[in-house]
Amino acid sequence: MEGILYGAGVGPGDPELMTLKAVKLIKENNVIALPGKNPTETVAYQIAAAAVPEIAEKELLPVYMPMTHGKEEREKRHREGAYLVEAYLKRGKDVVFLTLGDPAVYSTFTYIQKIVEADGFRTKLISGVPSFCAAAARMNIPLAIWNEQIHIFPAVHHLSGELPDKGTCILMKSGSKMNRVKEILKESGRDAVMIENCGTGKEQVYLHVDEIPDTAGYYSLIISKETEQI
Repeated sequence: MEGILYGAGVGPGDPELMTLKAVKLIKENNVIALPGKNPTETVAYQIAAAAVPEIAEKELLPVYMPMTHGKEEREKRHREGAYLVEAYLKRGKDVVFLTLGDPAVYSTFTYIQKIVEADGFRTKLISGVPSFCAAAARMNIPLAIWNEQIHIFPAVHHLSGELPDKGTCILMKSGSKMNRVKEILKESGRDAVMIENCGTGKEQVYLHVDEIPDTAGYYSLIISKETEQI
């Protein structure tokens, strides 16, 4: 019987925010896939290891998925990763692929999942705490109340667009283009808060747009509310 590929979210950074289900899955399975050349150096591994020390005894499967805008290179790496995972599934072994946040939100796992499913294998998603929920909790603010809308943007792909007038805007993956992201916020008349490396020892909090540095890192998340001063 063929194995199942699990996409398990490890949350945004704080090991205490890992779900019991994700912890149980790691403990009960022997093959753990991680998105990187060196599994133990990945952020997902470091989060999981703090919550589940037993992961060090597992077989760690490196799935190299570099960030590149080249479509052919991306697709090549995704296929290689999928085939690597499938070799275990064919032998009846389940594989647990760890991903930051929730596997349903801008996850690298999705690319592998689609290929593996197209090749006839089963996959399952194990939800994790999304980074924007953790960031809102850290700032002690609601993302939406009553009839407010929530808009989620991958900021690096939204540099030429405008932000909506109403609702809460969440800007993810802002780091490399932070200067332009700040300009868009100011043009919209919105203020915002930003958390960098939420839930980790490197966490930084910025309470206004003008405080946000242009050199912010990749794991930076911006929350901009419609009317509240945050």
